[in-house]
Amino acid sequence: MARPRRIVLLRHGESEGNIDDTVYEREPDHALSLTTAGLHQAEEAGAELRELFGGERISAYVSPYRRTHQTFQALALAPERVRMREEPRLREQDWGNWQDREDVRLQKAYRDAYGHFFYRFAQGESGADVYDRVGAFLESLWRSFEHPDHPPNVLIVTHGLTMRLFCMRWFHWTVAEFESLSNPGNAEYRVLELGTKGKYTMDRPFEHWCSPESIGFTG
Repeated sequence: MARPRRIVLLRHGESEGNIDDTVYEREPDHALSLTTAGLHQAEEAGAELRELFGGERISAYVSPYRRTHQTFQALALAPERVRMREEPRLREQDWGNWQDREDVRLQKAYRDAYGHFFYRFAQGESGADVYDRVGAFLESLWRSFEHPDHPPNVLIVTHGLTMRLFCMRWFHWTVAEFESLSNPGNAEYRVLELGTKGKYTMDRPFEHWCSPESIGFTG
């Protein structure tokens, strides 16, 4: 099994929905674009990642949303060294279709009180649903490692919640641990590095907005 030396998880740059939540009433979530600031964020992340990867090959998986594709393109990775695949299981948590802003704000308040992992949006998914499809993606990812010529780097361009749930599944975090973590910022990334004992460690943790012990349930 040719496990990669590193797995990089990258959140998309700032999108139209990050600065104006009324846009969800007019545009589908998957069709939202990066802002000018978001494009610059992605370009800056690209400069860092190009240095990190050096001249090594990369196997990239990108959420099917427009903003994640735009983020990937802005990284400006050498195309001859990158194998990119669109991966629908890495999409954002589904909130339904076109959204009513006040209804979504009310549901978010309910989610904050109920728990981000278990709360299901009325026409969409719960965090647990996203966890399940991320788990299915991980099974496919592990099978790809069986190829003896697998690239030494994996790049995953996705969304904040999906990043946290990927790490929850990978590191076997409890629900309470997941609930205590904040999303990374736009175009922030985390690097899972393969150690000498065959285990991956994350280069830096997610920020905590509270301690897991303060959550009203256990995993």
